[in-house]
Amino acid sequence: MSKPTPPKHIAVYGKGGIGKSTTTSNISAALAEAGHRVIQIGCDPKSDSTTILRGGNELPTVLDTLREHSKVRIEDISIRGYRDILCVEAGGPVPGVGCAGRGISAAVELLQELHIFDEYKPDFVLYDVLGDVVCGGFAVPIRDGLAQRAYVVSSSDFMAIFAANNLFKAIAKYAPSGGARLGGVIANGLIAPYAKSVVDDFVERTGTRVVGYVPRALVVNQSELYGQTVIEAAPESAQADIYRGLARSFAEDEETTLPHPLNGPELKAWAREWGDRIFSSESGEVGTLAGI
Repeated sequence: MSKPTPPKHIAVYGKGGIGKSTTTSNISAALAEAGHRVIQIGCDPKSDSTTILRGGNELPTVLDTLREHSKVRIEDISIRGYRDILCVEAGGPVPGVGCAGRGISAAVELLQELHIFDEYKPDFVLYDVLGDVVCGGFAVPIRDGLAQRAYVVSSSDFMAIFAANNLFKAIAKYAPSGGARLGGVIANGLIAPYAKSVVDDFVERTGTRVVGYVPRALVVNQSELYGQTVIEAAPESAQADIYRGLARSFAEDEETTLPHPLNGPELKAWAREWGDRIFSSESGEVGTLAGI
C-alpha cells in the first residue's frame, strides 16, 4: 500500500488591509471546489481570516479557548465551512498584553497535539499571516519549516511593497536553514494604470516573480456582503476564474525562489524613481518633493 501524499503547507502573507484574507479564502474555496481537502488557519490577531468561508458563523479562537479551558477538543476551535474546508483562527492576546504572534505558535502546537493533520488528511494547509513581520510569532510558518512555500499579497502602494520587502528579508534569512522559500507575489487590487508596472519592476529588482494579477472588482465586495467567497457567490464571474488560476498555481507550480530584498537606501531610491515617473506621467512636470 502506497503512503498517503503529505499535505502541502503554504503561508500567505500581506500587509494589513491589503486583501490577504480575501485572497487566501478564495484560493481555499477554489482548491476545495477542485476536490481538494483544505484547512485554513487564520494567523491574524483580528481573527477574521475565515469569515467568508464559514458564512460569518461564530468560531472561538485557539488562544481564547486555551485561556478558558484546560482540555480542548478540535471541535472547540474549528468549524467546517464551504465545501468542508476546516477553518481555524489562532487569535491574539488580551488587548495591550502579550505578543500578537503567540497565537500562531499556540495554534500549531495544539493542532499537532490533536493530530488534526492525521485525522482530517488535508491536501493543503493554508496559513493566512499578517505580513507586517514585527514579531517572531508571525515568522513561525516560514521560520520553523512548517510551510514549504510562502506567497505575499501586495498592491502597488509603497507600504504594501515595503511589507513585502520585509518578508523577503525574513525568507532570505530562514530559507537557507530549512525555512520556507518564496512561491511568488500575488498582485492584488490593481486599479491605477501604472500599478502592474510598479509590481513587475519590484519583483524584477528582487529576483522574484508574480504568480497572478487580481484586479479590484465590485463582485468581491458584493460577495463579502453575503458572507461568501467569490467562488461561492459568483462562480461564473471572471474574478472567480482568476482565483481558480491562483489555486492551480498553488497546486501545480512548486517553483520557488530565494528573494534578494532591497536594503533601505535601495528601496527609498526605487520608490523615488517611481514617484518621479508617476508625477511626470500625470502632471507633465516633477517637483522637488516627487516620490511615492
